[in-house]
Amino acid sequence: MDIFLQQFQGIDWEQIIFTSTRILIVLFLAWFGMFILQKILGQLERHLLEQGTTAGEPPSESEKRVETLIRLIRQAALIVLWVTTILIVLKEIGIDVTPVLASAGIVGLALGFGAQNLVRDFIAGFFFILENQVRVGDVAIVNGTGGLVESVNFRTIVLRDLGGIVHIFPNGTVTTLSNLTNDWSAYVFDIGVAYKENTDKVIELMSHVGSEMKQDETVGSFMLEEPEIFGVDKFDNSAVVIKGRIKTKPIRQWQVGREYLRRIKLAFDDAGIEIPFPHQTLYFGEASKPIEVELLEKLKGGKVVT
Repeated sequence: MDIFLQQFQGIDWEQIIFTSTRILIVLFLAWFGMFILQKILGQLERHLLEQGTTAGEPPSESEKRVETLIRLIRQAALIVLWVTTILIVLKEIGIDVTPVLASAGIVGLALGFGAQNLVRDFIAGFFFILENQVRVGDVAIVNGTGGLVESVNFRTIVLRDLGGIVHIFPNGTVTTLSNLTNDWSAYVFDIGVAYKENTDKVIELMSHVGSEMKQDETVGSFMLEEPEIFGVDKFDNSAVVIKGRIKTKPIRQWQVGREYLRRIKLAFDDAGIEIPFPHQTLYFGEASKPIEVELLEKLKGGKVVT
């Protein structure tokens, strides 16, 4: 019993109270920092959502992108905050954290070399989402492969092409990315007519068809403006090619373009405008005559052949 009393009396209570107070202050500051972080991230989330709304981004896609971005920032910030807090608390209770920091540095260096591709993918994915380069539902061409974007993660981009094949690209390997449906889309067309046709009248008819489409309740709602007819683009082998473009809402260009070509075909048929098919004129040169015919012609001409 005396031993316990001696141990109890030997305790430096002043130092314990002082250390405990410092630890409580550190924990309070960590909690307060977490509270401030949540407030800042909440304001950042609202700001990004407002930016997406102003830019005309669909609310569901904007919320998905912002939520993913904020979650990543929150996780990284909380890890840094609590690791720092734990190290400070360990130092306050008398544990030397220098070996811990040294070990963490060595482990981090080893993981950095071993997982550099993974880190590269995460960093690239972070900027894909931050800069809003591509979203779920877009049609994009990634490294020469086109398809519908099914998911955008911090490590991969997943595309599904027209044949239903799923293509998965690690973000760090993406060298070229073309978004066909960002903000607005366009259908570019080349329509050929016969050389005998009056191109001014053809362009006028094409503009008229486009104006009627813009007034259509179904298709017209997908068009941002009436078709732009650029004019005669080139003289082809059997046709005069007229180029134009229709600006549409994202991912609606093919639907609008098919309907426009269908109406153009009907309008050309009604107006008697020829849409030529490729044709070639074949010329057969004069063939050599048979030897018997040549001899006969020479005999008739008074020539004697020996």
